Amino acid sequence: MAPGQTQTQQRGRVQVVRSSLPYQILLYLNGWYFGLFFLAEILIYIFKAETLPFASNTLAAEIILVFLLAGLEGLRLFFGRKGNLTEQTVGVIISVLLSVPAILGAVFILLWQTYVLRIDVILAAIQLAFIGLELIFGIISIISFARAAAY
Repeated sequence: MAPGQTQTQQRGRVQVVRSSLPYQILLYLNGWYFGLFFLAEILIYIFKAETLPFASNTLAAEIILVFLLAGLEGLRLFFGRKGNLTEQTVGVIISVLLSVPAILGAVFILLWQTYVLRIDVILAAIQLAFIGLELIFGIISIISFARAAAY
């Protein structure tokens, strides 16, 4: 049995638990953090709309991108949680694949939006750190689930 895995016994059978607790904790914390991140970004865009000049439709496009990022992040976290808890590689693979556009969305907020405030940089950097760690633990979970012998 690998380190970090536990065993449960049911009527003489031993079942090895392969789901990753650190990965699950990261997904849970990122769910709460992204809610804060989304709310903060909407409030920041309200501030920017009131104080900074924008080209036509630029502000609307950036706000729509934040809403798309919220939907994408919700799907990514859902598939990661379910895949990890059920020890199914498909859910974790979908979560890992959805990490790529989530990273691009966070990088957009970090670097490519019309006006980047210091608070945008801090919030997006924390989000990128969460996604990066979840990507690493997701890949480790995929390997762990794939190595499991099917009975």
